[in-house]
Amino acid sequence: MRLGIIPNISKDKDLNVTRSILLWFSNKDIELLLESDIADKLEFKNHGFNREDIFSSSDMVIVLGGDGTILNIARQSAQYDVPLFGINLGHLGFLAEAEIGDIYLSLDKIMKGDYFIEKRMMLEALIGNVEDNGKELVALNDFSITRAMTSRMISYSIFINNSFFELYNADGIVVSSPTGSTAYSLSAGGPIVSPELKVLIITPICPHTIHSRSIVVSEKDEVRIEICEENPEVMLSVDGQNSYKLNSGEVVVIRSSSFVTNLVKLKQRSFFDILRRKISER
Repeated sequence: MRLGIIPNISKDKDLNVTRSILLWFSNKDIELLLESDIADKLEFKNHGFNREDIFSSSDMVIVLGGDGTILNIARQSAQYDVPLFGINLGHLGFLAEAEIGDIYLSLDKIMKGDYFIEKRMMLEALIGNVEDNGKELVALNDFSITRAMTSRMISYSIFINNSFFELYNADGIVVSSPTGSTAYSLSAGGPIVSPELKVLIITPICPHTIHSRSIVVSEKDEVRIEICEENPEVMLSVDGQNSYKLNSGEVVVIRSSSFVTNLVKLKQRSFFDILRRKISER
């Protein structure tokens, strides 16, 4: 078995957690793949690779960090279809499967095959003017369109499968996957959706209207958002991490992606158990 290990060095600053995992695997029939700079720091000779090689050559990648780290790695590794096992070194850790206190118990289950792969739907967005090909992006949680450094609302129209749905004056809009329904979408008033479903959740952010609800559409549907003219500066955010400026009159088309994120899940844990512990009891 070939295992990639990618730590967030801002979370594991001295690489003590990464080092302890390497030592735990030292007497086991496992080939470990690290990023070259991490391998050099840990003096783990002949185990340094670039990130793309780790994704393409590993049977599973262990990701050390918080939700943001897992989201970032999920986007980078999407085309390689490699399973990701998250160990939470952050705050909430909703996407991570193991906590710092149960690392070795969890790794032992991995070694015994006591896990399954959960495929999470991803989203893709095409941004650009109607007359050009635009830019393609992929997200695990969501795409959000928001105003930038201004207090003015933005105006945008929503089309679903080329049928006009609504014109909004609002602070923005979030289009999320079921995985992202517990992130920005939830804060904006959207519903919690089981990750087993294949839907897109459309939630306006602080719309200036009496009647406003989230819309849930099928994975086969396409959502088109047209930024109206004479708007203040508008930004498109990918999983709350990468941002792109949108111009007035620009169009964003969002749909389900052909890529999925493969999350390694330990048996006897359910989404609703995690939901209760991570969110409801906070």
